[in-house]
Amino acid sequence: MKTYLSPLAAAAALVLLMGGCATRSSGPVDINLVALNDFHGNLERSKFRYTSVIDKTPHTIEAGGIDTVAAALQAWRQEDRELLLVGAGDLVGASPAMSAMWADEPSIGALNLLGLRATSVGNHEFDQGRLELLRQQEGGCVSPRPDKACQYEPTYHGAKFSYLAANVLDSATGKPFMPAYRVETAHGIKIAFIGAVLKGTASVVLASGIAGLEFGDEADAVNRVLPELRAQGVGVFVVLLHQGGHSSEPFDQPDCSTLKGPIVDVVERLHPSISVVVSGHSHTGYTCRVDGRLVTQADMGGHMLSRIKLSVDPDSKRVLAASARNIVMTQGTYPEDPVMSEYLNAVRERSAAALARPVARLAVASVGREKSAAGETALGNLVADATLAAGQAAGAQIAFMNNGGLRKDLEAGADLVSTTGQTQMVLPFGNTLVVMTLTGAQIRALLEQQWGQDGADLHGVLQVSDGFQYRWDGRRPQGQRVLPGSVRLKGAPLDDAKPYRVVVNNFLAEGGDNFPVFAEGTQRVRTHIRDTDALADYLGKRDRAGNPAGSATPAGRIQRVQ
Repeated sequence: MKTYLSPLAAAAALVLLMGGCATRSSGPVDINLVALNDFHGNLERSKFRYTSVIDKTPHTIEAGGIDTVAAALQAWRQEDRELLLVGAGDLVGASPAMSAMWADEPSIGALNLLGLRATSVGNHEFDQGRLELLRQQEGGCVSPRPDKACQYEPTYHGAKFSYLAANVLDSATGKPFMPAYRVETAHGIKIAFIGAVLKGTASVVLASGIAGLEFGDEADAVNRVLPELRAQGVGVFVVLLHQGGHSSEPFDQPDCSTLKGPIVDVVERLHPSISVVVSGHSHTGYTCRVDGRLVTQADMGGHMLSRIKLSVDPDSKRVLAASARNIVMTQGTYPEDPVMSEYLNAVRERSAAALARPVARLAVASVGREKSAAGETALGNLVADATLAAGQAAGAQIAFMNNGGLRKDLEAGADLVSTTGQTQMVLPFGNTLVVMTLTGAQIRALLEQQWGQDGADLHGVLQVSDGFQYRWDGRRPQGQRVLPGSVRLKGAPLDDAKPYRVVVNNFLAEGGDNFPVFAEGTQRVRTHIRDTDALADYLGKRDRAGNPAGSATPAGRIQRVQ
């Protein structure tokens, strides 16, 4: 039996048929992403040095600032209303005082206003422990730092974006501590953002804050969730990975080929269906290719953003091409976003009085982090001396400070007076000081741990207090680089059998930064003195004594023999 269509029905069927054909032959769909990483609560713009592939000339400018970032996003969203903003971790933590003094709540509020959809966790998201990270995600005022939480505003509603951590498991249940992924839709295409943090996170955060968590292999964790995502009809996968590397090519070199570092091994082991990896952690800028995949990073502090374009086949849900550009966030390039400008001004006004309080007069205008050939810094000298002074009531004789805890140079105004805001930028973690006993042999072993298990200087030379000195030779065998007889305290050789009282921040005290000897310390005294308070107190006492602290150059406590 034949079926006959009326002329009107036949015409309608033809239109539908043509429409279907048009859809199938309409070509690839472009998906626009913007990525940032390692924002570290930098609400204000800051100094940025870079060299562009275009003119190959070094530049130093004030870049970033949440208002500048918002202006750029506002302009780019006029080009594509479905643009997606994502992150690769460390968006808060180790933040300047204007954010840190309020438990980073203003920064999370600013990221909410930017329309951030998802970010991997970074190691600094764990700075205040797992419970504080959950509070930052979900909201509320119950916090391990009650002096800061819900002080900016009486209520805190949490992050509107999702923190992702595919490779972080609760060891008690074996289940993910946070979601592994978030699925978004743009231009009718589903995109899965899968988050992971470096598997070595436990060695660079406070051990007590992550008790009960396991940090697994990044690539294995990401690959493991792909079948679940495919079952949901997702074919486009973007990895947000807080792990990084470095390239010898400029930040804006398209498809750079010289990427080195831990990120490379992770990317090479990802499933072939993953074509884009947004990275972080190493605070550098690149748009590289690894095994044909696009791997990006956008420096740190909001100095630049990565603009990523995916060309997707809507039928197969396959990424046909991926490209990226790193754009420096220069103030005034885009029309102002009035909402964000008003928000930033409100944070400034709320914070101004506390940050402007004078602390002390310095001996120099800037005490910096530039390293000597031996790895010593003028700022490291100053902070170690302040730490020692704070620990002397508990018998401290030697202080050590990790370079990673020194986040900014200590600056002073034209009158050489440094403020609360400037001192807090140096030590934004709010660590407390711990005094312990180590033998001379343990201290010698500690110094040898500065070169890591493979013999490389992986995590920097420990900064030491006045009166402690030693010499090292990088040409000597692993475990023997500190020269015999060179380790001295107040001129006397260190005695391997003798006990010494040592003071460090609580991060190092738990073996952080791959210094496990600190965890062996006995007769511990938790002083409950914050490192920032110790620094401010030391600076004030030196100023009042007519001998302002600080130097433009390292003191020469550590010597390198070559």
